[in-house]
Formats: sequence, C-alpha cells, structure tokens
Amino acid sequence: MTVQHTPQHTPLGSPLARAPRRRSRLLRAEGRAAALFITPTMLLFLVFTVLPVFAAFVLSFSRYDILTPIRWVGLANYERLLSDALFWRGVRNVGVYALLYLPSMVLCALGLALALRRPKPGMVVFRTLFYLPSVTSSVAGATVWSWMLQRDYGVVNQLLAAVGLRGPAWLANSDTALYAIVFVTLWQGLGGNIIIYLAGLSGIPRELYEAAALDGASPWQQFRYLTVPLLATTTFFVTFMSLIGAFQLFDQAYVMTQGGPGYATTTAVYQIYQNGFTQLQMGYASAQAFVLALAILVVSVANLRLNRDSGLS
Repeated sequence: MTVQHTPQHTPLGSPLARAPRRRSRLLRAEGRAAALFITPTMLLFLVFTVLPVFAAFVLSFSRYDILTPIRWVGLANYERLLSDALFWRGVRNVGVYALLYLPSMVLCALGLALALRRPKPGMVVFRTLFYLPSVTSSVAGATVWSWMLQRDYGVVNQLLAAVGLRGPAWLANSDTALYAIVFVTLWQGLGGNIIIYLAGLSGIPRELYEAAALDGASPWQQFRYLTVPLLATTTFFVTFMSLIGAFQLFDQAYVMTQGGPGYATTTAVYQIYQNGFTQLQMGYASAQAFVLALAILVVSVANLRLNRDSGLS
C-alpha cells in the first residue's frame, strides 16, 4: 500500500513565513551600513594609494622634472637603470645589510623573549623597556644615535675610553658605518619582534616541556627539539617582515650618514629619494621604485612558497 504525503503549506501570515523576509531585510540593512562605513576608507585608499601608484607607473616611461612638461621616453629609464652602477651599489648594500640584520634580529628577539617569559619579579618593567624603542620615531631615534656615535664627544666612545679602548669614527668610516646602521635598526625593531615571539611561546603547551623533562631531556634539547620547531611559523613571519623592511631601509641611512661615506650606506630607497626629490628626475625615480617593488614581490612570493613547501603554514 502506497502512502501519499500531502505537502503542508505555511500560511502567509504565520511567524514562520515572516521570519525569512525579516532576516532578508536585516541582511540588506547590514550590507548598506557596511558599505557606508567602508566607502570613505576605500575612497582614501583610491585617491592616496591607487592613483599615485598608477601615476608613478606612467611617469616611469617618461621624462619629467616638475618644471617642464612630461615627455614620453618609453623604456629609456629602465635601460638606464640596468647600467646605473650607483643604484646597484645601493642594492648590494641592502643585501649586505639584510645578511647582517636578519640573523641578528631572529637570534636576539628569540633569546630575549625566552628570558622575558620567565615568571620573575620585574619582568613587566623589562618588557616595557625593550618595547619602548619600537614606539619611538625612527628619525628621532636615528638622530639621538648619531650624536651618541660621534667620534670625539659621543657617549659610546666615551664609555669605550673609560675601559681603555679607542672607539672609531662610527659614522664617518666606510668600514663601520653600515654596522652602526644595523645596530640602530636592530635596537629599534627588536621590541615588536620580542612581543611576537612571546605570543608564539605562550601558544606552546607547558605539558610538552614537562613530558620532555620527565624523559630526561636537557634544557638545550627542549629548546632544539620543541621550541625551535614549534616556533617555525613565528620565525618565518619575523624573518619575512624583517626582510621586507630591509629592502625599504631609508630613515636611518638618511639621518645618520646621508648615504655615505663614499656610498657605503646608500640604499635603493635612498637613491630613489635622491633622484626624485633632489635631482628632480621623477621619471627615472619612478622606474627605480617599480624595479624595487618587483624585487620585493619576487622575494615575498619566494618566501611564501618556501613556507608552504616546508609545511609551516
């Protein structure tokens, strides 16, 4: 025997029928409110980011010095860039800076995060002191350090003289100027990365360390086989962001050394600034900026692919 089910229709005026319509009106109202709040931000992004980038891209194919009309030159600026020894000297300086800065940042940030994580009295004060340089203006910090690193009256050389050592002219010597900039940028960026590592360490269960200790693992073995692997994603993030920051190094080189001595601390961004705002070669500076942006994009994609292939994500 076949049983036929008669579909039951909900009356139009019932609460069940009104619920979907009420939900739909609510979603439309929320959508309009979201568009209302997002629109000013998107307009600002369009006017102050998208349009300037598009204008710079057009200028990279032209010759423009602000005082005369724009003249189209095609790929001439990019051809000139290939033979610009000074620009590639800046790229090389950035590479050396990155090789010095990245390992120092990772090791110092991780080491200090491990020390500041211990439940000892006064740790909150020390965390605050280490983080203060991160909220300090980079120009102000570089200015103060340029005074402290002066050869004759700088605080650093006076402290060295107190223990019988003669300090060099840190910023006037091509052999030490880049090291001084690495130190200052490390001092200024350390606090933020310490916070990132502290957040990563707080996500590691303490039970893992307790179990490792019961199995006889030494503190070094716990660090090597537990802490380092479990912080791999955090270390990748710190390295990735520090590498992008290295490509964009400008403030410290401009304030402390003006790219000298002898172009020892000139960087790619400093060259873009010099060509664009000192020599008024806006077209050539725009071409340099897009080449640098392309280099950052390539490095970013390579790092993300490395992150994915290594299983850190």
